[in-house]
Amino acid sequence: MRIFLYRDQLVMELRATGWMEVEDRDAIFKELHFKTFNQAFGFMSRVALQAEKMNHHPEWFNVYNKVQITLTTHDCGGLSKRDIKMAKFIDKVALSM
Repeated sequence: MRIFLYRDQLVMELRATGWMEVEDRDAIFKELHFKTFNQAFGFMSRVALQAEKMNHHPEWFNVYNKVQITLTTHDCGGLSKRDIKMAKFIDKVALSM
C-alpha cells in the first residue's frame, strides 16, 4: 500500500504541472504549445536524446507548434518510475524554451 501512496503523490505533483492521467490506461498525458514549429521540433529533439539515453521512448504527436505526449511503460503494462523521471525531464526542457 505504501508504494501506491508514493505513486499517487508523484502523479499529483505532475498534475500540478499540467500532466493528466489517461482514461482507460495506466498512463499520463500532456499537451505543450510553443511559439513556432522550430521550437516544438527543438523540444522534441532534446526529449528524443534523453529518451535514447534512458531507453524509454514517449508516444507523441506533433502538428506545427503543438506536441502531445503520452508516457507509459509497456514492459510493465503501465506507469513506472521511468515515466515519472521522463515527465520531470520534459517539464524542465519545456520551461527552458
